[in-house]
Amino acid sequence: MHAEMVRANPRSRLVSVHDVNPEAAAALVGDTQVRSAASPGEIFDDPEVDAVVVASVTSTHADYIEAAVAAGKPVLCEKPIDLDIARVKSCQAAIAGSDVPVQLGFNRRFDPGHRALRDAVKAGEIGDLVQLILTSRDPSPPGREYLLGAGGMIRDMTIHDFDLARFILGDDEPVEVWATGAPLIDPDLCEIGEIDCVMIVMRTAAGRQVFLNNARQAPYGYDQRVEAVGSEGMLQSSNRTPHGLLRYGASATAAQMPYHDFFIERYRDAFVAQLSHFLDKATGRDTEVPSFDDGLKALALAEAAYRALNSGRSERVGS
Repeated sequence: MHAEMVRANPRSRLVSVHDVNPEAAAALVGDTQVRSAASPGEIFDDPEVDAVVVASVTSTHADYIEAAVAAGKPVLCEKPIDLDIARVKSCQAAIAGSDVPVQLGFNRRFDPGHRALRDAVKAGEIGDLVQLILTSRDPSPPGREYLLGAGGMIRDMTIHDFDLARFILGDDEPVEVWATGAPLIDPDLCEIGEIDCVMIVMRTAAGRQVFLNNARQAPYGYDQRVEAVGSEGMLQSSNRTPHGLLRYGASATAAQMPYHDFFIERYRDAFVAQLSHFLDKATGRDTEVPSFDDGLKALALAEAAYRALNSGRSERVGS
């Protein structure tokens, strides 16, 4: 997906691709002038490569961020930076002092509805923000093999909601977290210590309330909503369907197409905008993007949520 979007953008050119699956790389390269790199090092050493997109397994992210920065190449890296917050901090230390742009793949910041809600909150359209509610439910759970390497639902899935909440809240950081979760959809997940439903309540430094609810399965499609409640009104960023036609009849009222059932369809506009902002950042233009620090803070919230899940109490957010 990332490669095709680089190809489609008139401001960028796909130069070289490395994939641990050679067949996948070959299919992506095809008969074009794009090179298939034998190793990640070839990407970072290639003088024709001006910037790098990292969409590999999580355990490689910190290494590739360090390699990209060392090579002076701006990098857009999928989230999370790593599953181990100590490794994230060591990566932070390794790239400290560099002015090479590092952007984290929190694409939901670029969803048109979500971003419009953030902008309206920031502009004071609903007065003082008092409550923020984020719903994120996937159409169907990933396979067991994926779950074994994902680092847990909260680090893998809820981390998007942590980042989006922080994006909307601005400077008012969450300081306390309470969580409850269980394998309610697939009870057998308890065998691998995993959950598929979670609800999280956060309190910010200013006392605002944030509620996140996630589920790995929603048979009606991607359920992605944000609601902001303020002293003078409310804002909602709602779900998306393939088109806006509503049907009225004897059997149903306001019937519409089902929600998108694949994340690329649901967030295509967000992914396109994310790349556009990365290209701006990589070419020295002033633009707002999720930074390395944003990735670290989202992971710190995930760690606090896991502590709360295990203790049954609210937990303070670590640094």
